[in-house]
Amino acid sequence: MTDYIKLIRPDDWHLHLRDGDMLAAVLPESARHFGRAIIMPNLVPPVVTSQDAAAYKARIMAVMPDGAQFSPLMTLYLTENTDADDVATAHKSGLISAVKLYPAGATTNSDSGVADFDKVRGVLERMAEIGLPLCVHGEVTDKDVDIFDREAVFIDRILDPIRRKTPDLRVIMEHITTSNGVDYVKSAGNNLAATITTHHLIINRNDILVGGIKPHYYCLPVAKRESHRLALRAAATSGDARFFLGTDSAPHTDPNKESACGCAGCFTATNTMSILAQVFEDEGALDNLEGFTSLNGPEFYRLKPNKDHIILRKGDPVIYPEKLMTAEGEVSIFNPGFPLLWQIEA
Repeated sequence: MTDYIKLIRPDDWHLHLRDGDMLAAVLPESARHFGRAIIMPNLVPPVVTSQDAAAYKARIMAVMPDGAQFSPLMTLYLTENTDADDVATAHKSGLISAVKLYPAGATTNSDSGVADFDKVRGVLERMAEIGLPLCVHGEVTDKDVDIFDREAVFIDRILDPIRRKTPDLRVIMEHITTSNGVDYVKSAGNNLAATITTHHLIINRNDILVGGIKPHYYCLPVAKRESHRLALRAAATSGDARFFLGTDSAPHTDPNKESACGCAGCFTATNTMSILAQVFEDEGALDNLEGFTSLNGPEFYRLKPNKDHIILRKGDPVIYPEKLMTAEGEVSIFNPGFPLLWQIEA
C-alpha cells in the first residue's frame, strides 16, 4: 500500500489573493505548498493595465513570507476598453502570463467585465499573435438562462464562436463544472485546456442545498448535479494533459459568506493537496496526481516545471484548523466532509 508520494512542487493556475489585510493573511497558505499561481485580477478597482499589474505584484511581494519560493503570475482584467498595445507590452516584459475574461456580472467583482464581445476582438487577435493565453470565466449572465445551464450555454453562444473567429488563440476554460465543459475540451486541439478546482471534485448541488443552505459550499460557478461532479473527477484523474489544477481558492470572511446575500467562493488553499491526494487515491490514480498538479499547467503555459519537490505521507487523520484568522475577520477553511489522511511533510 502506498503511503508516500514525492511530487514536483505543484502550481495553482487560478487563485484569489485579494488585497490589503486579507492578502497578507491568505498568501502564506498558498506560498507554503505551491511554486506559482495565476493571480486573479478582480480587485476593486480591477487590475486592467500593466501599471495596475505591476503595482499589485509589488503589494504581493511586500507581504511574501520569508523564505517562500512562490511566484505570483499576474493577469490583466479584460474590459471593452483594454488597450491591445498595453497587453502586448506587459506580456513581452514578462509582467503578465494571461488575460482574464469575465462576462459582466458573472461572479465576484465582475461588473467591469465584457458585455459586447465584438469590442474585444482586436485584443483577442493580438493575444493570438503573441501567444498570450486567455483565461475564461465560462458562464453567460442572461437572466433567461438557468444558473445551472450557464456554462453549457456559454460554450455554445460565446466561447465556440470566439475560438472559430480566432483559432490561434490559446484558451483556458477556468473552473469547469460540467460534463459539457469536459467534453468540449476533449473535442478540441492543443489550444484549449481547462482548470478544475478542488471543491468541485468534492461537492455537488445537493451538498449546498439539502438539509439547509450551506453557505461555505456556495461558489461560482455553482456546483452542479452529481453526474457532472463524476465527469470532473474522471477528467482530473485521467492523465489527460489538457486538465490541470486551478483551485479558485477565494477567501471571504464568515459574515460575508453567511449574510442574506452571501459571497461566492470556497477557501481551499490550506488543505488542497491533502484533499487531492485522497481523491486521486480513491480513483486509483495516484500516479496521475503529479501531472494534474505539477506538469500539465506548466506545459500549457509554456513554462518549465518547478525544480523542487514536496512529499506527501499517509497516516493518521490530519487536523487542519477550521478557520483562518485575518485582520478582517475569520475565514472558514473548506471542509471536504471526510478525514484527510495525506499531509505534506514540513
